[in-house]
Amino acid sequence: MKQEPVINPYFAIGIGVLSVSTSAILVKLSTAPAPVIATYRLLFTTLLMLPFIFLYFREDFKKIEKRDLLFCLFSGIFLAFHFILWFESLNYTSVASSVVLVTLQPVFAFVGTYIFFKEKLSLKAFVGGGLAIGGSILISWGDFKISGMALFGDLLALLGAVAVTVYYLFGQTVRKRLHLMTYTFLVYGMATGTLFIYDLSLGYSLGPFPKEDWVYFLLLALFPTLLGHTLFNWALKYVSANVVSMSILGEPVGASILAYFILNETVRIEQITGGAIILFGIYVFLKRKRLPKTRAEGGMKQYV
Repeated sequence: MKQEPVINPYFAIGIGVLSVSTSAILVKLSTAPAPVIATYRLLFTTLLMLPFIFLYFREDFKKIEKRDLLFCLFSGIFLAFHFILWFESLNYTSVASSVVLVTLQPVFAFVGTYIFFKEKLSLKAFVGGGLAIGGSILISWGDFKISGMALFGDLLALLGAVAVTVYYLFGQTVRKRLHLMTYTFLVYGMATGTLFIYDLSLGYSLGPFPKEDWVYFLLLALFPTLLGHTLFNWALKYVSANVVSMSILGEPVGASILAYFILNETVRIEQITGGAIILFGIYVFLKRKRLPKTRAEGGMKQYV
């Protein structure tokens, strides 16, 4: 029996993109170390979800298979390291460069979904993907550095893109079997545990911090995580990881605009032009013709 989404998955992804665009700005404003910011972001997210899980979804945990639990663990670990790598990159390079590189995940998602899920992509999909990736590079073309600490920051952001792609690939498998709240609570909780172990192992202090930092931690939990990543995870039940990854390429547009107004970072003509190319590339990618799946989907309607 086909299961229809409550709302259009593409609309949900669009709201998610707007939400995650605030993430880099909030990280830049905080004075805490990058791994600690990531820890409190996911800890607050998990705590905010806990009452809903206890009231409405506690019975779901009795039905979870060991395989799904293991996949959630791997997903949480890669999500934790995505945040560690990306947040740290913002200490060395600009918002534009960091966000552009961390949203280049379609390069890895194309390969991952083909190898693990045998998903085929049309020529139109490749054209749309190429346009969006080209626009992303153009946005920060004048900001990329060839050497020094900025290059180190760029590398960290790129590794963050690899980590979040793996996180979504694991999620694409599990999300078709678990409820959104159950899945995200498990993944965020396991990511929080991973981050606490990381912090304690490397001797990071978990406090005290200025009161403004605690506000930033809470805002990171509310907007880019609960509203942003949760919407992406919901959409993974109906669309491919490629679609989510391509749509997130819109994040540099929002982040660059916010950085201009809040952090006084310059918005150049390359960023404006690149932003337009990104949006057009995403449109081409999402409007591509569907190709037949090479593996069964159990009757689930797929927006691919």
